[in-house]
Formats: sequence, C-alpha cells, structure tokens
Amino acid sequence: MKYLSTRAPTNSTERKRFGEILLEGLAPDGGLYLPEHYPQVDAATLFKWRDVYMNQGYADLAFEVLSLYIDDIPANDLRALCRKTYTEAVFGTPEIVPLRKLEDVQTDAGVTPLFIEALSNGPTLAFKDMAMQLLGNLFEYELVRRGDELNIFGATSGDTGSAAEYAMRGKKGVRVFMTSPYGRMSPFQQAQMFSLMDENIHNIAIDGVFDDCQDLVKAVSNDLDFKRHYKIGTVNSINWARLMAQVVYYFAGYFQATQSNTEKVSFTVPSGNFGNVCAGHVARMMGLPIDKLVVATNENDVLDEFFRTGVYRVRGSADTHETSSPSMDISKASNFERFVFDLLGRDGTRVNALFNLALAQTGQFDLSADPVFSQAATRYGFESGKSTHSDRLATIQDTFKRFGMMIDTHTADAVKVAREHLSPGVPMVMLETALPIKFAATIVEALGLEPHRPPKFEGIEALPKRVTRMAADPQLIKDFIVQHCA
Repeated sequence: MKYLSTRAPTNSTERKRFGEILLEGLAPDGGLYLPEHYPQVDAATLFKWRDVYMNQGYADLAFEVLSLYIDDIPANDLRALCRKTYTEAVFGTPEIVPLRKLEDVQTDAGVTPLFIEALSNGPTLAFKDMAMQLLGNLFEYELVRRGDELNIFGATSGDTGSAAEYAMRGKKGVRVFMTSPYGRMSPFQQAQMFSLMDENIHNIAIDGVFDDCQDLVKAVSNDLDFKRHYKIGTVNSINWARLMAQVVYYFAGYFQATQSNTEKVSFTVPSGNFGNVCAGHVARMMGLPIDKLVVATNENDVLDEFFRTGVYRVRGSADTHETSSPSMDISKASNFERFVFDLLGRDGTRVNALFNLALAQTGQFDLSADPVFSQAATRYGFESGKSTHSDRLATIQDTFKRFGMMIDTHTADAVKVAREHLSPGVPMVMLETALPIKFAATIVEALGLEPHRPPKFEGIEALPKRVTRMAADPQLIKDFIVQHCA
C-alpha cells in the first residue's frame, strides 16, 4: 500500500509507505495523506470479520482492518501491537466499544433502533483514546526499529491533547509539544493535561482559539527545514494513522447493531475537525454497508453549512463561538480536505487550488454549482444538522429521564441531530465523544447532578499544573521546541 497527498498534481508519481507517513504527519506540500486506493471488503471478508470480532475480539478485528493499510510492518508484529493496545485492562470492557441501546423509534414506516457506541472507556475517558493508544505503540515501534526520535507537535480543542499525552508519556524517543486554546477547555480537560509532570510532555496554552493552534501546527510543519532538523511529527487527525485506527470501530459498531451483512446501518458523528466522521467515510468506501453518515455540529456549524449549501466558509477567531461542547469549537475542519479530494475525483491540483489558494485569499470556496456537490449525499451518504446549547440541555435531560443514561454534551449533539435523520428500519448508531465528567458544569446545569468521576481522577483539578502560556506566533513555538530539545 502506497500513500499520496491530497494536493499532489494529478500527474505526480510520488508515493510513500506507511512508516514514512506515520512519522511525517502532514505532507510537504501541505496536503494530507490518503491511500492510493481504498481496499475493498467483499461479502466473504465481511462475514469473516464479523466472526473475528464476535469470537476473537476487537484487537484481532483491528489487525484485519489495519493490515490492509500497513504492509511495511511484519504481520506478527502488527498483530502484537493491536493486542497490546486493545485490552480489557486498558478499555475496561471485553467488547472495547460496546453498543448501548437507547430505544426503538416507532414510525408508520417501521421501527428504527437507536444505539450509542461507547468509545470513552480508555485512559482519558474520550474517544480519542481509541486511536491514540495505538498511535503511541506504533510510534515507539517504528522509532526503536529506526533508532530514531520524534518531536510530536499537536493542537487540541480538549480531548486530543490528553489522549496523546497519556499515550506518549514514557515512550522511548518521543517528546510531545501540545498547544491548546487558553481558557477554552473545561476545567477537567485542562487538569488532565496540565497536571502531567513527565519530562517528555510539554503543554502550551495559546492566546486564541483552536484554529489558531491548528494553524501553528501547519505553519511549523510547512517549514520543511525545521521539520526535518527537529524531526517534527503530528498526532492530530491530520496524521493518517489516527484516522485509520478509527475506521475499526465503525466495523465493530456495525457488527453489534446487525444480525447479518445484508443489513445497513447509519452513523451520526459529533464533528468539528471532520476526523471522526472521515473514518466513517473510509469505512463506507471500503464496502461497509453504511446508509447515512450524519455530521452533527454545534454552534460552530461550518460543516453543516457546507452539506446544506455547498459553501465551505471558515470563521475567524472572533466568529468562533465558545460553547458547552467545546471539543467541537472549530471553524476550520482540516480533515475535510480528505473528503473533498474524493468528492472531486481525487484531483489534487483542484484541491490545492481550493485549500491552499481560495481559502487563503477569500476564506471560503463554493461548490454549490458544481455537479459533484450533489454526490456528497447521493454517492457518499452525507447529511448534517446543528445543535445548540438549549438543544444540548434538553437532550441530556430527556436521555437521562427516559433511559437513565447520562451523556456528555457532544454526544447530546449527536443524539439530537440523529433523531432528525432516521431511516425506517435502519439502525442509527451515535458515536460517543467522552464521559460526562469531562463537561460536568453543563451536566449539573441540565440535571442538577454531578456526573460520576472515576476514582483515579478524584481531585485532579487541584493538582499542580505545568503549562506555558504563549502568543499564537510560529517563531515563539519553534524557539520553545529548540529550547526543550537541547
């Protein structure tokens, strides 16, 4: 399997292996890596994988999926890495990503089952652990094999940072430099990150919003001399390995929600940066029988606007809302470029014109008049919707009152939007973002109850914190990295 950049000219023959793009992250031309083609999963393979998940477990399913994309790690080593990552000891349940049924919605046209796929049983109580725990093991394996080291530079709106830091702490040859928007994460999220005292973990609070942090990652990655000299890599979902690992739980969710491979399933995904739902797009392109991929946004609705109108319009810092589902307070969805690459027939020259030129000049592009825009829904199954703070509160209240289930604010966005996009008889699986404790203030506002706090996180907000506050200046970031690599 070889990989190409979303901005590669259509006549380009440059391709890379998985081990290279794992450590590189962003492509040198500023694009994102994707496989040359999506491996196709036929009926026999899908039948086999159902049996693997149900009888051997998630780790072995992960190996089956990932081995289609990784052929430069020996199979026995890759299987061992998957089994090391996806254990009940780490994720608290043998299913790893169990489905929890909410209800059967009865309509005149039939019954639609609603499920929540639990993705937040990992070390930091958020879905990011599903990929990040594997990424930490892949990084360590590849660096030891090469006798090399890596400086991971990332951005987080809340959950990526803690998941990355918990996955990388103590790993050989790895340092982490993680930026986050100053004052815009929940107190629990901040404490998870800033209380880590490991020498290889460095937290940087940026004066600005998440998009400013993400721009810093791209600016540093685009300085190719600096990137190569200081061996800069990424753990954001711009790294293909992150997204690839997330593909696995779409298959696991499908197998739990259905009895046979003749059935279809829809997924609703809370989305700000488009990484999580892009993994669903990849699974669907591979042949997983997905009916709809529903994108649920909060008040920062850049993605909902695109799927409704064909206009992709990024917002500036002043227009990015601070919401009660803060991990989606994003108005520049970097992973969206991967989908647009497929939507435009993998025309890298045109993708470069849109993302590298049009966005830089006008802050938007418009595909509404292009015939390909209709294919977002008709060919690729995308629909979308928006949820607000009042919607969030009402959904949290309703879910707790009727089903005795407490859900976090982002998952509430998914539940609200999912109910607007049901297909009769097609199970709807809503992807969980995090455990409610990470957003306790809004849960208390909605229910008047404190969410459950795992014992290991008791008193975490009161722990000493190690964090550096900084302006959104690429040179300041580079100086900080140089200082801590000395």
